[in-house]
Amino acid sequence: QAQLVESGGGLVQPGGSLRLSCSASGFTFSNYWMHWVRQAPGKLLEWVSAINSGGDSTFYADSVKARFTISRDNAKNTMYLKMNSLKSEDTAVYYCARGKVAGRWEYDYWGQGTQVTVSS
Repeated sequence: QAQLVESGGGLVQPGGSLRLSCSASGFTFSNYWMHWVRQAPGKLLEWVSAINSGGDSTFYADSVKARFTISRDNAKNTMYLKMNSLKSEDTAVYYCARGKVAGRWEYDYWGQGTQVTVSS
């Protein structure tokens, strides 16, 4: 059974940085595209970023482009999201999700989420 566990969330001031991690188990991590998706209070889920199975192609929502960096270490079965220049509107629960089909924005497994709060 695939499992995804996020970590690294917390409270940070505007302009600050955080690095989220997503640890995967129960499947061959290097075979799958992976995604970060977030949900702000009272809002719908918002896709944030994706990375292909090899880690050499990355994709970002316009709202985070040039501020966030997605990466992965297939040897450690872990994906990361480095978030810089954080804004209050980045406050959300951040989920990692496994891509169901390569190159498509569909997900079949989700982590439990990690809270990111950007506030002074």
